[in-house]
Amino acid sequence: MRTGRYVGVMSGTSLDGVDVVLAAIDGHTVAQQFSYSHPIPHEVKQQILSMCQGQAVTLAQVGQLDTRLGILFGEAVREMLRGAGVAAHEVTAIGNHGQTVWHQPDGPAPCTLQIGDNNRIAAMTGITTVGDFRRRDMAFGGQGAPLVPGFHHALLAHPGERRMVLNVGGIANLSLLLPGQPIRGFDTGPGNILMDAWVWRHQAKPYDKDAAWALGGTVHPALLQHMLADGYFALPAPKSTGREYFNLSWLSYQLTHFVPIPPRDVQATLLELTAMSIAEQVQLSGGCEHLLVCGGGARNPLLMARLSALLPGMEVGPTDKYGVSGDDMEALAFAWLAFRTLSGLPGNLPSVTGASRETLLGAIYPV
Repeated sequence: MRTGRYVGVMSGTSLDGVDVVLAAIDGHTVAQQFSYSHPIPHEVKQQILSMCQGQAVTLAQVGQLDTRLGILFGEAVREMLRGAGVAAHEVTAIGNHGQTVWHQPDGPAPCTLQIGDNNRIAAMTGITTVGDFRRRDMAFGGQGAPLVPGFHHALLAHPGERRMVLNVGGIANLSLLLPGQPIRGFDTGPGNILMDAWVWRHQAKPYDKDAAWALGGTVHPALLQHMLADGYFALPAPKSTGREYFNLSWLSYQLTHFVPIPPRDVQATLLELTAMSIAEQVQLSGGCEHLLVCGGGARNPLLMARLSALLPGMEVGPTDKYGVSGDDMEALAFAWLAFRTLSGLPGNLPSVTGASRETLLGAIYPV
């Protein structure tokens, strides 16, 4: 096995920064050593948003953003290593998820696109880089996502407890770690993505800190039920989704069925949509003793309170209580996936993605 130090890089749907972690990984343990969050310039955020909801773009725009993100990710890794006091030659490899600008796992030609030129990252850092993780799973008929349940199982499964790991980033995904059962996982639907977009439109804030704005609103029951009736929520697993589906255009369509609703009430309803769509999937999956929450949503006190209320008898708490930083979970997962790839080990789980077989994930960009 290629044991050593690995770097994980994650730029998620929420666009709240580039998360970079350093971890020592062997066949049995993942020991986080340092973490860093690198800002995404506003101009780059806008370029990503202008590309990932089905808008018309040119090949030049795609290519230029791919280069800019590769440079941004390379800078983020160098800053992290500087802060950690670690030289490039001490790192075995970088695992880079890339920025998803399109994810369409169904239809006649399923496809997914993550950009952020891995050649640039390898050249800037002098470190072998592994990227483009999703498409190999898709080539074997899988959804290409989520890819983190195997990592969740490696770190957080317990032989005698029914556990589920909930990641609430832009999109929410659930990993089912149930003793005696195959590992399963899927995207439940929107996490923070609609709440963040709505508070930005009306408050010019990147997110609703501590749910302060939503707390002053009132849930609109009819709007909530109309949104929950969307066909995605009733789809069986395997399933995955993203910003190309759940976005402000989707929300605007939902709102056309109602007389104008106060924006703060819409925010409260969006939070309840996230909580209820997650809770329903937890219950339909047989429930658990412990729901371990990571991602930005774990720091939303109202969301955590609503999940606890909707899931009586289940302990709802952050993964930090179990020794894994909720803020760094996804970046750690891609460091681990790079380790798996360089060790010749499969990175996907057919029971999660629906692929026909296990397979190595990603392409390797050596130095």
